[in-house]
Amino acid sequence: MGSVFNRIGALVSCSCILFVLSLVFANGICMADAKTHYHDFVIQAAKVKRLCKTQNVITVNGQFPGPNLEVNNGDTLVINVVNKAQYNVSIHWHGVRQMRTAWADGPEFITQCPIRPGGSYTYRFMIQGQEGTLWWHAHSSWLRATVYGALIIRPKQGESYPFAKPKRETPILLGEWWNANPMDVIREATRSGGAPNISDAFTINGQPGDLFNCSTKDTTLVPVASGETLLLRVINAALNQQLFLTIANHKFIVVGADASYVKPFTTSVIMLGPGQTTDVLITADQPPARYYMAARAYASAQGATFDNTTTTAILEYKSTPCQAKCLSSKPIMPNLPAYNDTTTASAFTKSFKSPRKVEVPTDIDENLFVTVGLGLQNCPPGGTNQTCQGPNGTRFAASMNNVSFVLPSNFSLLQAHHKGVPGVFTSDFPVSPPVKFDYTGNVSRSLWQPLKGTKVYNLKFGSRVQIVLQGTSIFTAENHPIHLHGYDFYILAEGFGNFDPKKDSSKFNLVDPPLRNTASVPVNGWSVIRFVADNPGVWIMHCHLDVHIGWGLAMAFIVDNGVGELQTLEAPPNDLPVC
Repeated sequence: MGSVFNRIGALVSCSCILFVLSLVFANGICMADAKTHYHDFVIQAAKVKRLCKTQNVITVNGQFPGPNLEVNNGDTLVINVVNKAQYNVSIHWHGVRQMRTAWADGPEFITQCPIRPGGSYTYRFMIQGQEGTLWWHAHSSWLRATVYGALIIRPKQGESYPFAKPKRETPILLGEWWNANPMDVIREATRSGGAPNISDAFTINGQPGDLFNCSTKDTTLVPVASGETLLLRVINAALNQQLFLTIANHKFIVVGADASYVKPFTTSVIMLGPGQTTDVLITADQPPARYYMAARAYASAQGATFDNTTTTAILEYKSTPCQAKCLSSKPIMPNLPAYNDTTTASAFTKSFKSPRKVEVPTDIDENLFVTVGLGLQNCPPGGTNQTCQGPNGTRFAASMNNVSFVLPSNFSLLQAHHKGVPGVFTSDFPVSPPVKFDYTGNVSRSLWQPLKGTKVYNLKFGSRVQIVLQGTSIFTAENHPIHLHGYDFYILAEGFGNFDPKKDSSKFNLVDPPLRNTASVPVNGWSVIRFVADNPGVWIMHCHLDVHIGWGLAMAFIVDNGVGELQTLEAPPNDLPVC
C-alpha cells in the first residue's frame, strides 16, 4: 500500500496487549501467527482532476480511491481516523462481522456519533472467519462518493484458497463521479425534496476510462500474460446504481461474494448492487490483444433518470508478440446487457450457492415481513415550490413497513441503548406492514405516505430470524440492495411479484444457500434471508442506494447480550466520539 501514514504491526502472541487478547479469545482460539495492522486514515480535501476538471474532494491520506487494506483471516485492525475535513465523518467496515465490537462498525448516529472536524477516533476490530473481499467507506451523508477502499482478506497463514492460487490479483472498485461536490448535490436534493442530480460518470479504480474526454492516459490498466489466471476482486462502491460488468471475449468464474466462498460458476457478465463484492477468476486464453473491461448501469426503475455512461478499464496482454501491435490498437469492446435487463440480473443473482451443505436456521423464532420501497410526503406547512420538488408538489420519502427512518442527532442508537437513555428511539418497529395490500400492483395513493420515526426491533441473543424483504411498486418499483450490518445471512430464495408463504416456501434452498451481507431484492419482487442473532449490539439494515437511506429506507435491530463475556458487547472505548 505504500502510504507514509501506514504502520503495519508485527507478530502478535498470546501475551499481547489486552484488547487483542480479548478479541482472540472471543474466537475461542489464541492464534500466535495472527497480526495486528496499524493504519492512520487522515480525512482531508485533495485536488483531483477528472473529466477535464480539477476540484477538491474528500479523501483518505490524499488518495482517491483510498488505500486498500490487506489482512489475513484472524488478523486485527487498528485504524486511527483523524478528521481534517470540514464535514462530520465516520468509517464503516462493510461486511466485517464486528463480533462484540459494534462500537467499531461506523455508521453515524447508529453505533457512534460522527467524528467532528478536528477530532479523531480509533477503530479496533478483528477479522473472524471471513475470507475474500470486503471494503470500507464513509458512512456520513454522501462522503462515500470519494471516501472508500478495498479490504482484502486472505486465508490464515499456512492455509490456501479453495481454488488454484491465481498468478495475479487485482481489486476492481466501481465508483461514481460527479462534476460537483457530492455533498452539495445531496444537500440541494434534501432542500428541494426532489431527486438528486445523477452522476456524470462511473469509474473503475477512480478513473472513468478512455471513452471520456481528458481520461485516456489515466485509464486503469490490468496487465495479464497469456495463459495466466487472474483474480479480480470486484466491489460496487457506486452511491446509487447497480452495475453490470463484463470483459470482451472473456468469461468469469465466480468463486466468492461478500467475503464468503461460493460454488464456482461461469458467466460472461456479473451484476453488483452498491455494497456488494464479487470475486472472479479470468484466464488469459484469448489472442494477445487489449480488451475492454466495461461497466454500466442496471437501471430497474421505470421512468427514473440514471447515468447511462459506460466506464472502461483495459485488460492488456503482456505477451511479447502483442507489445507493439497491441499498444497501438483500439481495445476490443464487449457487449453489455441492456440497461433494463432484469432477466440477466436475476439469472446472475440466482446462480449463487455455498460450496457445500450449510447449517441453515430452521426452527424460526422471529419471522418478519418487511416491505421496502419509495413513497412521497405531502408538502409540509410553509413549504414552497422550491422545497417540494417531488412529483406533484411532494417530497420524496422511502420506508420499511411504512416507517421512514429518522437518524437521531444527540446520541447514537448504540450509546442510547447501552446507557439506557430514554427518548432516542422506540422499540416498536412493526413485524409486518400495518396494512396488507397488493405490494407490486397498483397501490392506492392512500398508502404512499410513510410515517417518520426512529423505530428499532429487539432480538434476543441466539434467536433464529427470517426476514421476507418485499419490494413495492409505490411510485416506482426498483431493485434494492439491502445491507445488514454486523451479520452475514443466508439468501434462501428470491422471486417476482408478492411473496406467497404457501407457494414460495417450497422454493427455499435449505441445503446450500449463499452467505451474503447485501441482498439484491428484485424489482417488483422479494428475497428471503435467515440468520442467527449471535452478535450483540445495534445493527442497521438499510438500502445501499444512498439516496434511499437518506429518504428513510432503513431500520435497526437491537440484539441483546447473551450469557457470559463472550456473548456480551464490549465496553465502549474511551475515545468514542460525543455528539
